Amino acid sequence: MYAYITGPLRQKDPAQAIIEAGGIGYLLRISVNTYEQIKTIEGNCRLFVWLHVKEDAHTLYGFAQADEKALFLHLISVSGIGPGTALVMLSHTAPTELFQAIVSGDVRSVQAIKGIGPKTAQRLILELKDKLQKSHWQAAAGISDDAGLSSTNADGTAAVASPSQGAQAAARNNRETALAALLTLGIARATAEKNLDTVIKRDGPMLTTEELVKRSLRN
Repeated sequence: MYAYITGPLRQKDPAQAIIEAGGIGYLLRISVNTYEQIKTIEGNCRLFVWLHVKEDAHTLYGFAQADEKALFLHLISVSGIGPGTALVMLSHTAPTELFQAIVSGDVRSVQAIKGIGPKTAQRLILELKDKLQKSHWQAAAGISDDAGLSSTNADGTAAVASPSQGAQAAARNNRETALAALLTLGIARATAEKNLDTVIKRDGPMLTTEELVKRSLRN
């Protein structure tokens, strides 16, 4: 029904964004991958969209790239993979890496995504491997349609020995933002908080919000 929405980017976090178009603010569920590409945008933004219609809700999903949307649609075509799970998968790793894991039959990499068990990983690969190999999905050729957006990468900054007070406040804010994103992605609060604390203890407190979310989504 919708191809894309263009307008001022009014709000964004690693799990959702609001774009204003025609005087209406559209709330879109997004992946961490998309957030990494739109987080520095202050003006107009274009996101490719897909509308999920249920009896009790209409939910818009937004994607910075057409190829991410295409892979999302492939994922939800598999039995047992709903939009929420597909978004978690695209938040765990870059679309090109997920594509390569599927077409190469890498069950271990697919299974490493939170919420994906061995049977689901095997079924997903079985159903999509040939489809993706035969498709014209852009990742197969390493082509990216960036929709005119500025692309940035999380730097995964290492923790310093004695972070300043400002850095400590930023770290707390990153944790809270990451927690909100994980809850929006459907992760239970207790699980999300436990995973975040594990990541921070292991990798340090100065990770970006995107890295906190990605690493917390790993089984």
